[in-house]
Amino acid sequence: MELSFAALAGNLLAPTILFFVLGLIAAFAKSDLSIPEGAAKVMSIYLLLAIGFKGGAAVGESGIDSTLLASLGAGIVLSFILPFIAYALIRVMTRLDTLNASAVAGHYGSISIVTFVTAVSLIEARDIASEGYLVAVAAVMEVPAIMSALWMVARTRNAPVFDAKMLHHILGNGSVVLLVGSFVIGMITGEDGMQELHPFIVVPFTGVLAVFLLDMGLSAGKSLLVNRHELSWGLFGFGCLMPIVGSLAGYAIALLVGLSTGGTFLLMVLSASASYIAVPAAMRLALPEAKSGIYLSLSLGITFPFNLTLGMPLYFYIANL
Repeated sequence: MELSFAALAGNLLAPTILFFVLGLIAAFAKSDLSIPEGAAKVMSIYLLLAIGFKGGAAVGESGIDSTLLASLGAGIVLSFILPFIAYALIRVMTRLDTLNASAVAGHYGSISIVTFVTAVSLIEARDIASEGYLVAVAAVMEVPAIMSALWMVARTRNAPVFDAKMLHHILGNGSVVLLVGSFVIGMITGEDGMQELHPFIVVPFTGVLAVFLLDMGLSAGKSLLVNRHELSWGLFGFGCLMPIVGSLAGYAIALLVGLSTGGTFLLMVLSASASYIAVPAAMRLALPEAKSGIYLSLSLGITFPFNLTLGMPLYFYIANL
């Protein structure tokens, strides 16, 4: 498939992306526009359920094979390794201490499920096929990055990396439970279940995503405004550079595993994204002294917008090489 940068730039004009930009503008303009917290929660549950179920249904139709298992293993390895790459970059590009650099690094091995959902929506709009089981890869990439970040801190403190409370908190994370659970249900019910839930799972999906990204734009803009004094030019540069580095690691792994063009793009997006839900919650519990204003602003205020606007067209182009 031949793609030009002009065609890729058309991704920026997708309604979902433009609603995100609208949210950013509204936040910077200090508008009173807001999405009720309860509504945002319901939309989040819907998107996780829909993407997990669709991925599971696709696996139910195609079956489990060696590529699926290799992809799961690759996701775990990427999630373990990327925080160490991120940590090295942070120490070179900024003056963050070990604690805060480790806390930030953990976000860049884990994933942003909303970025992944948006990427799935974009390739589905172009009728580009991908491996449905990549939603399971997304789920397994949540925890290893947190372990890597806590290990980096623990080795300087001679302290245990995990305790029972932390492990329960991570494995019981609602996003992970819903994503994995809906994936399993979709895999069990297969095409029959997909047909039954089609009016709920497929038809309203893009509209719900548009409103949810409007809310995410508002959140990202507000985070930047509130924490702008914490962000140096080095941190800003890291927030834009690390996604590209992560995407290239994902690209290399995708070639080794043998993923399709769509699957390669999605693994690149997963490797490029940064968590702003599961990892911040874990960091607040395990490293309360780390500066949340820094890691939240980087993951949500810089890397998330970068991936949605500039990153995904770039990853899409590379995946098609």
